[in-house]
Amino acid sequence: MPALATLPAAGLALFFAFPLITLLARVVRPGSFADALDTPGLTHVVWFTLWQAALSTVLTLVVGFAPAYVLARYRFAGRRAVLAAVTVPFMLPTVVVGAAFLALLPQSWHGTARAVIVAHVFFNVAVVVRLLGSMWAVVPEQITAAARTLGASPWQLLRHVVVPLLRPGLWAAGTVVFLFTFTSFGTVRLLGGPANTTIEVEIARRATSLGDVDGAAVLSMVQFVLLAAVVWLSTRFQRKAAVQLAGAPTVRRARTRGQRRLVRGVAGATAVLMVAPLAVMVSRSLRLGGHWTLSAWRTLGRTEVRPGIGLGIDPLASLFTSLRFAAVAALISVVVGTLAALAIGSARRHGRLLDIGLMLPLGTSAVTIGLGILITFDTAPIDWRAKWWLIPVGHALVATPFVVRALVPVLRSIPADQRAAAAVLGASPWRAWCNVDVRRIAAPLVGAAGLAAAISLGEFGATTFLTRAGRETMPIAIARLLGRAGEVPRAQGFALATMLLSATAAIAAIADSRGALDARGA
Repeated sequence: MPALATLPAAGLALFFAFPLITLLARVVRPGSFADALDTPGLTHVVWFTLWQAALSTVLTLVVGFAPAYVLARYRFAGRRAVLAAVTVPFMLPTVVVGAAFLALLPQSWHGTARAVIVAHVFFNVAVVVRLLGSMWAVVPEQITAAARTLGASPWQLLRHVVVPLLRPGLWAAGTVVFLFTFTSFGTVRLLGGPANTTIEVEIARRATSLGDVDGAAVLSMVQFVLLAAVVWLSTRFQRKAAVQLAGAPTVRRARTRGQRRLVRGVAGATAVLMVAPLAVMVSRSLRLGGHWTLSAWRTLGRTEVRPGIGLGIDPLASLFTSLRFAAVAALISVVVGTLAALAIGSARRHGRLLDIGLMLPLGTSAVTIGLGILITFDTAPIDWRAKWWLIPVGHALVATPFVVRALVPVLRSIPADQRAAAAVLGASPWRAWCNVDVRRIAAPLVGAAGLAAAISLGEFGATTFLTRAGRETMPIAIARLLGRAGEVPRAQGFALATMLLSATAAIAAIADSRGALDARGA
């Protein structure tokens, strides 16, 4: 079985470790670090990145607290639909979320920090509902009932009993939200404007617009160090805040009138807030000049919006490009992820090392990965910069860990005596493996493949560096359309974003039915 780890380990070393080492080599060049940090406006970029991420995290915890409680503790009609309404936005590409809030928010909000923060809260509420809700579900009712019996008011109950018990979940959810908002790229690029730029966006601007690759590499390493510090501090706080909860998950129907009002109010408000931005985006793709029309949809494939008039992109072609890249990325992720999962499941120490290594790309921003690949594979003998397959390989680098997470628990749950029984009955090792292991992982593998395809469809950060003329993906096309002046390009951008929304939602539904979304939240 150790031979199974050869391909995943080699791919990780070539397309992740090697680019990171190349980036680091750029950073340690004489004068590069000092020159990059001496750039005017850099302090503002770093400060904006930190405070918007902190504020977005706090507001997301506040907004997600009530839905996490209601969905974790109560059973009601439409509960699954509300949970889906909360979860689907987290599955969406960030460029779709940015497009939705461009459509929803008034013009005066465009290019402001508050637009970025509102979109971040919308995108990350699912993290709080999933992580905090899992702890809410096992808080023993006897504890809260005893506090009420002793005369505690609702505020006292929340402050002195509930929050201390939920502190580990709050730290876990807060850390994940902070990491997502700190490294946000698509949403900030569409909504923030030139005055509200994060480190992630500044890295892309320096590398692609200014040609300052050394400066971009320095910022990538600065961001990496900051993120590592946040994760280290959060891990320490989570360890100190750990609480043992022995209660079984309890989901019940609302009994009192107050409970029913709470459930209806929170569930209804949550569903409306989650659906409204997307619904407005779809409606904006159908309106031009104050009238309902399909003009924006019809012109996506016509010459009016093709390279001949200066847009430099074919929106309809970007759809087929994204679908092709998604299929290739899903295939790579399934092959590499399956081999890695089998190796991890059959080994102990070495399997653990491979598991940790495959998770590292998730802790590294997509922009950093794209920049590293760009500057690593642009010189002989490995001049792959113009190769079309480099984009789906970059997507697969991020998607493969989710395939591994979906398969490893299933493989570890297979009793060893099942394989032994197959061997006793005369099955060869290959046939025993096919009949026992492959059958068990077939269903989660389909879901994981769908999740990998959805990740590829919406990937924006790394693709910004790797895309070439004629091979633009849907997120690139959407950003360019929405960045143009005029009502028609905006409507076409909303139409293309609606298409990406539909494709992602369909794939997410398949992944959810196969249990792959649980792997993403793990």
